[in-house]
Amino acid sequence: MSNESKPKLLVVDDDLRLLRALELYFDGRGYQVFKAREGSEGLRSLYRCHPDLVCLDVMMPKMDGWEVLRRIREMTDTPVIMLTARGEEEERVKGLKLGADDYLPKPFSMRELEARVEAVLRRAVRSDDHRERETTYADTYLTIDTERVEVRCGGELVDLTPTEQKLLFFLVENQGRLLSFEEILRHVWGFEYTDERGYVRLYVWRLRQKIEPDPAEPCYILTEHGMGYRFQT
Repeated sequence: MSNESKPKLLVVDDDLRLLRALELYFDGRGYQVFKAREGSEGLRSLYRCHPDLVCLDVMMPKMDGWEVLRRIREMTDTPVIMLTARGEEEERVKGLKLGADDYLPKPFSMRELEARVEAVLRRAVRSDDHRERETTYADTYLTIDTERVEVRCGGELVDLTPTEQKLLFFLVENQGRLLSFEEILRHVWGFEYTDERGYVRLYVWRLRQKIEPDPAEPCYILTEHGMGYRFQT
């Protein structure tokens, strides 16, 4: 397989042994691996190599992973998996709210990280598949055009990550129908995530911040407590 056809993986971590181990493992599985030891170097690599996915450590000197993630989200929707030695729920929520696509506490197995990488990349590819469909919603405030892959609120273009886009388009395609947590997780995240209800709640929260006129009183994405969500028409 030529380098041009290999998926590009950027790993940003100050642990040299882990960087080398990840490089060897993913190179052996058909990835083109780029490495960076600290945040600013990681951002330069992002500009230079345009990776398909970033694995980003949180606890780094000079510029931590949270700041790197903020800067990544200012310029691209490239999927990001956060890697950290801290596994508390508060930390995971923080990462997902800032725009991370997944979160994996250390220590982790290489096979587990590989499964997460594959799942996130599948979501990004499936998000692109919506370009071939013609599911559109429009009212006086919100316009969702899945054929053109555009979402506008009050005429202004809304910037969505691939996962946010995939979730919103799935809700809109099923507008008026209650979608269970499990159904949403299977379709948007994949079968590996069917127990991760917290992911759905967090991403619905993020979508509401971006598309609802009043996120505290949503009128589009409605909660059916204990059951799931529906897109209200």
